[in-house]
Amino acid sequence: MTSSLPSSAGPLVLGIETSCDETGVGIVSGQTLLADAVASSVEEHARFGGVVPEVASRAHLEAMVPTIERACETAGIVLGDVDAIAVTAGPGLAGALLVGVAAAKSLALGLEKPLYGVNHLAAHVAVDQLEHGPLPDPCLAMLVSGGHSSLLRVGDVTSSVEPLGSTIDDAAGEAFDKVARLLGLPFPGGPYIDKAASSGSSVAIDFPRGLTSRRDLERHRFDFSFSGLKTAVARWVQAREESGEPVPVSDVAASFQEAVCDVLTRKAVDAATAEGIEDILIGGGVAANSRLRVLAEERAAARGIRVRVPRPGLCTDNGAMVAALGAEMVARGRTPSHLDLPADSSMPVDVVLV
Repeated sequence: MTSSLPSSAGPLVLGIETSCDETGVGIVSGQTLLADAVASSVEEHARFGGVVPEVASRAHLEAMVPTIERACETAGIVLGDVDAIAVTAGPGLAGALLVGVAAAKSLALGLEKPLYGVNHLAAHVAVDQLEHGPLPDPCLAMLVSGGHSSLLRVGDVTSSVEPLGSTIDDAAGEAFDKVARLLGLPFPGGPYIDKAASSGSSVAIDFPRGLTSRRDLERHRFDFSFSGLKTAVARWVQAREESGEPVPVSDVAASFQEAVCDVLTRKAVDAATAEGIEDILIGGGVAANSRLRVLAEERAAARGIRVRVPRPGLCTDNGAMVAALGAEMVARGRTPSHLDLPADSSMPVDVVLV
């Protein structure tokens, strides 16, 4: 294959993402997306009702080379064209991360290109630049996915990410998956809950809002808890089943979804207001939820705050977000990672580059 490298400004970076069940390879030039190839193993996990780490790792091994080749073909480049390699070094599933990190090291060594091991959460922030341009400085990032529910104050996305709040138990996406299972809906639960909720009543059932009492707000003002909500849904459904009454799936889905989105948006807007921030960025898989987007827009607008949300395909895990953050690292002259960089399954959010 011969290179047909586009003449666009900015470093050309290939990004690899393997933190969970998607093998993502993205290629960006500056803030221009050239390719976003994803191979998902979600169907292999569906019969287990959740992600199985060993299955995910094996799927990454099988998908890595074909996904890299597909990304290069889509972008119209050869591997030798890239200026740098970026990879998710954490947080995530340890075995899955190791596959991506090992592949990135091999590419960096073989191509003699700099390597950037970056934080998965910061990459979810950086990807918005591919759609909406440079990030406001500062901005308030709300990241909601199967593994994370976080509020972050972001200055320079390559070096200044400060946690303001996070989940203390189940993440929002995890709660969606568990409630979907209770209702007999497929995995992953988010899209199916959203679809079922569209024909249900969000006020049919008064499910609890975690960490919103006065006492909770004193200690956990910007933190999240969805374990109690999940348990409340389970008990409500069980009571209906034991009484022989049908479970109104759409109403349960809509009421549960409203409880989650109510807490997420309320705390995000509160945090932005408290920090004097005028822009909220929403990322992560749950950012694709239709009710979350609408409610965030409404509540933020009432406070004079702007909201940025990438299109759904860029909200879920993908290589484009890693490449986007890598391109920022190159553009801002950040020192590359060493070839012995580790995969850190519990990487703290304020460590953006390792």
